[in-house]
Amino acid sequence: MADAAPALTATPTAIPGLTLWTLPLHGDNRGWFKENWQHAKMTALGLPDFGPVQNNVSFNAAVGTTRGIHAEPWDKWVSLATGRAFGAWVDLREGPSFGTVVTAQLDPGTAVFVPRGVGNAFQTLEPDTAYSYLVNDHWSADAEYCFLNLADETVAIDWPIPLNRAELSDKDRAHPHLTDVRPVPARRTLIIGAQGQLGRALTQALDGRGNVVLVDRDELDISSQEAVDAWPWREYDLVINAAAYTAVDAAETPEGRTAAWAINARGSALLARAAAQHGLTLVHVSTDYVFDGTATSPRTENHPFAPLSVYGHSKAAGDLAVGTVPRHYVVRTSWVIGDGHNFVRTMSGLAARGVSPAVVDDQIGRLTFTEDLAAGIIHLVESGAPFGTYNLTGSGAPASWMEVARAVFKLQGHDPARVSGTSTADYVAGLGLASAPRPASSVLDLTRIQTAGFTPPDWRESLARYLNGSGSASLP
Repeated sequence: MADAAPALTATPTAIPGLTLWTLPLHGDNRGWFKENWQHAKMTALGLPDFGPVQNNVSFNAAVGTTRGIHAEPWDKWVSLATGRAFGAWVDLREGPSFGTVVTAQLDPGTAVFVPRGVGNAFQTLEPDTAYSYLVNDHWSADAEYCFLNLADETVAIDWPIPLNRAELSDKDRAHPHLTDVRPVPARRTLIIGAQGQLGRALTQALDGRGNVVLVDRDELDISSQEAVDAWPWREYDLVINAAAYTAVDAAETPEGRTAAWAINARGSALLARAAAQHGLTLVHVSTDYVFDGTATSPRTENHPFAPLSVYGHSKAAGDLAVGTVPRHYVVRTSWVIGDGHNFVRTMSGLAARGVSPAVVDDQIGRLTFTEDLAAGIIHLVESGAPFGTYNLTGSGAPASWMEVARAVFKLQGHDPARVSGTSTADYVAGLGLASAPRPASSVLDLTRIQTAGFTPPDWRESLARYLNGSGSASLP
C-alpha cells in the first residue's frame, strides 16, 4: 500500500451532529497505520470534545451480520479495524429531524461520529469485520435505550444484503417500528439556586422551554458529595450554578465561614467533578470579591486573585475548581440587583419614607441587573462562545454607592441631594458591627464579553427600567 493517504476530513450529514470522517491510512509492505482518534486534530475540524471513557469492539465473523438499530444515551465515535460494513443511522431524537436516515460504506479509512439519541446500525460486507467504537459514558444496565426495527418501512433502509438472508438477533427482529418509537428527549438544563435573584431571572428568561429543571438546596445540596453523586447527570448537558453563600459579613463568623466554604468552594468543586465526568457544560457565577479592589484600571479575566474576605476566598476556591472542567463558563459579576432584597430596593424605600441616608462613597463599581446577567449567560451558551472566564456587569461609567443612591432618588422623583456621602470606615464604625473588607474598586473589564457578541446595557438604563417596574416585582 502506497503511503499517499488522503487528508483528515469531516463531512456533515442530513442528521444534525452526525459527521462522516475520512481517516488517513499510512501503509507500506507490512500493512497500514492510522490515527483512529486524535483529539487535537479532530476537535480542530469540528468534532465535539465528547470525552470518551470506554472503548468497545464488536467482532463479526460472517458476511451479512446485521446489528441495530440502537440509539444509546451517549455519543459514539465509530470506526473499523478490519473489514468493510454498511452503516445506517436514523435520528430518533425528538425534533424536526426525527426519522431522518443517513447511510454510508465504512472501511478502516472512514469513521463516523454518532450523537446521543441517533440510532446506529451496521451490516458487515466482509468476513472478520471488527467494528470499534468509543463512548463517553460507561455502560450501565440502568441506561435507557431507544430502538427501531431494522426492517421499518418508513425509513426504508436499502440493506446491501436483504434482511431475510442476513444474520440478525431475535431481539433486533422484535424492535418497534417508527410509529411506535418514543423519541429520545433532549438533554435538560439544570439551574441550581433557582430561588435566588439570579435563579429567578434565569427561570423567567428560559420560560417556555420544557427541558429546564429548577432546584434549590432542599432538592440538591451541592455541598453533599452523596447528593451530587446520586443526581442523574446523564439526563443533562448544561448546568447553571446560581447558588452561593453571599452573606459577606456573616461569612466572617465561625458558622458563616463553614457555610461559605461548604457552598462556594466544596459545592463548586463537587459540581466541577460531576461536569467533567459526564461531559457537561458548567456555568458558574463568580464575583469581583476575588480581587482586592486596589487596581486603578478595570480588572481583566486573567488578573491574579487577591481576595480580602472569607467570602472572597471561598469564591476564588470555587472558581479554581470550575476552571478544571473542559466545558465551563465562569461568569464574573458585581453589585447584583434583582427580584429580592437589595440596595436599590432599600434606597427606594428610604426615599419614599423621607429618610436622608449617608451612603458609602469610596467604593466604585457598576450595578449588574439579573435580567442582563441572565441574558449574557444564555448568549454565551447558545452562541457557542469559547469556554473560559467572562466578566459580565452593567456597562457605562462607574459610580460610587452614594452616586447610585442619588440616581435612585432622582429617578423616583426625590431630591438626590438628600443622599450624603461617608467613608466605608466611618459607616462601619457607626454600625458598631463586624464587617468584612470590601474591594474599593469593583470595576471589571468587559472587552471579552463584548468580543463574544454580547454588550451589556448601561447600568443607568437598566436602573431606570428596574425602577419603572419592568425588571422588578414591586418596589416601595
